[in-house]
Amino acid sequence: MARYTGPKTKIARKFGEAIFGEDKNFEKRNFPPGQHGNARRRGKKSEYATQLMEKQKAKYTYGILERQFSNLFKKASASQGITGEILLQLCESRLDNVVYRMGVSNSRSGARQLVSHRHITVNGEIVNIPSYSLNDGDVVAVREKSKSLVAIESALASNSNVFEWLTWNSDTKSGTFIKAPERLQIPVNIKEQLIVELYSK
Repeated sequence: MARYTGPKTKIARKFGEAIFGEDKNFEKRNFPPGQHGNARRRGKKSEYATQLMEKQKAKYTYGILERQFSNLFKKASASQGITGEILLQLCESRLDNVVYRMGVSNSRSGARQLVSHRHITVNGEIVNIPSYSLNDGDVVAVREKSKSLVAIESALASNSNVFEWLTWNSDTKSGTFIKAPERLQIPVNIKEQLIVELYSK
């Protein structure tokens, strides 16, 4: 499967923020990558460049490829409501993202691997598709045989995030996707309106 497997700090520096989570290397070198680093003078970006950058940031943040992202946008456009907000809700409703938000993994790429390797169940059934879209009330859990995995236990032990749209039971290692989050509940620094403008051209 085609996924970005290159240096994550370089991508984070490109966007000027640690989009993949805590990154000590980014903190040391939080200027754009390249031979001349932050000494290079860049001219003002065009409107298109700004919009494209925002779309790329969203794709890298959620680990979604162009075709998948384009399909999500089409689905958001066909839905009633604010297109940009619905697009982010669809991204947040993906199984790999919810596993990450629940704290079962410290990163989305790690969550994607857990799903692909059949460690996660939805409503009691094993689901190994990271892009699986959850519905209101779906119960996401760690598979019984996988509950003792060191990676999962250490991730849960270090997780302190609480989201109003999710519940989590540490004893059963399961949680409920209550409903898709409102825009204010989504902790990502993405200007979704710029993405809508880009696709609307």
